[in-house]
Amino acid sequence: MGWRILKTNYRTPYGEADIVAQDGDTVVFCEVKARLTDAYGSAAEAVERHKQRRYTDIARHFLQRAGQELPVRFDVLEVYPGGVNHIPAAFDACFPRGRY
Repeated sequence: MGWRILKTNYRTPYGEADIVAQDGDTVVFCEVKARLTDAYGSAAEAVERHKQRRYTDIARHFLQRAGQELPVRFDVLEVYPGGVNHIPAAFDACFPRGRY
């Protein structure tokens, strides 16, 4: 997709982000969820509020360490036996105007 991968398995005191990438001037935090089937719901549905809050904290931590105010986005990558489904902006965070 032309992104620059900044970190994989980025660990913080708040949890781990599967992928941190740069898409233009936006920092993208990606949760990767794998499923064999969607019999019990889609992979994206497994990224519930608790996980979304953790990703928000992870993003704040990352941006504070970077010392920059950057636009952020939270994506989900659903991995199924037949391929990958990319869901951009799968959820929002509590950043004013999408920035930290």
